[in-house]
Amino acid sequence: MSSVATEVEKGSPVVVGLLVVGNIIVLLSGLALFAETVWVTADQYRVYPLMGVSGKDDVFAGAWIAIFCGFSFFVVASFGVGAALCRRRSMVLTYLLLMFVVYVFECASCITSYTHRDYVSPAGAGIKGQISVVKTSTSTLQECCGTSGPMDWVNYTSTFRAATPEVVFPWPPLCCRRTGNFIPINEEGCRVGHVEYLFTKGCFEHIGHAIDSYTWGISWFGFAILMWTLPVMLIAMYLYATL
Repeated sequence: MSSVATEVEKGSPVVVGLLVVGNIIVLLSGLALFAETVWVTADQYRVYPLMGVSGKDDVFAGAWIAIFCGFSFFVVASFGVGAALCRRRSMVLTYLLLMFVVYVFECASCITSYTHRDYVSPAGAGIKGQISVVKTSTSTLQECCGTSGPMDWVNYTSTFRAATPEVVFPWPPLCCRRTGNFIPINEEGCRVGHVEYLFTKGCFEHIGHAIDSYTWGISWFGFAILMWTLPVMLIAMYLYATL
């Protein structure tokens, strides 16, 4: 009778059930994180060339880490479900060690992406600094010109300004509005700054929206997974201690 009571006491069904449900949510969240960070690295907003030139592309480094973490969450959480159902100490311990490693890597991903987001602000070195080395921001970002507007090409040094005097063309020709055949609507009007023939919107608005989207996907969603995973790991520790 005592051995039966001890067996029943080991691994409470409630604790096992909580651990199974918790890990199912973690593995589904891991798949979602994996898919979302693949979308980030695909870079549909085409901002990586600008960030790469400025040397502030660690948001994408965080995305690559998160791809690994998302898939790892799925694999380790699946193993955790099996460990909880089998109620074996060795499996639960292995699960805890693996999940801890993934947890640390995901923390690094969230911190890297969020902290380096600050470099892509109008006052930050990441965007204002690139005007000195990028030939034309509109080569990768459509319907915008400069960081905050066309005058950035006048106010800041750049490879374009070194090659083209301001009197010849104050900003890159790709800042000019174009027809469907990519022919400037009015090149002279663009050169003198007529708003009907020149893109007046700065590219930072486009970049800021893109980086906000990327950061939310990598940092905030990853942080939410971490907040859920922590209590799941604590439940696993309790189960390990009672087995």
